[in-house]
Amino acid sequence: MKPKTLLRALEEAVQQLGVRVRYERGGFRGGYCVVDDEAFVMLNKRHPPEVHLAVLAESLRALPIDTIYLRPAVRDALEDLWARQTPDDADTDPDAE
Repeated sequence: MKPKTLLRALEEAVQQLGVRVRYERGGFRGGYCVVDDEAFVMLNKRHPPEVHLAVLAESLRALPIDTIYLRPAVRDALEDLWARQTPDDADTDPDAE
């Protein structure tokens, strides 16, 4: 599946879950945010579609995607993106406190 086609499909999935997708410029990577009880996914306009895909995939981990229909090709691509991502805290021990 082409990156732009997948990007549109993931944007639609996020929007079906009631979360806005915003494209802005700035010195940030982007991600899922909640401000004043409004949820949205912020994407940096200057980044390529591959980065947008990674940010959307990461954001969809936190959302109840079981409640919406995703085409099998989109779901497979999303699971592939998840498999390539590493958790932000991969270098920390979750049991250490």
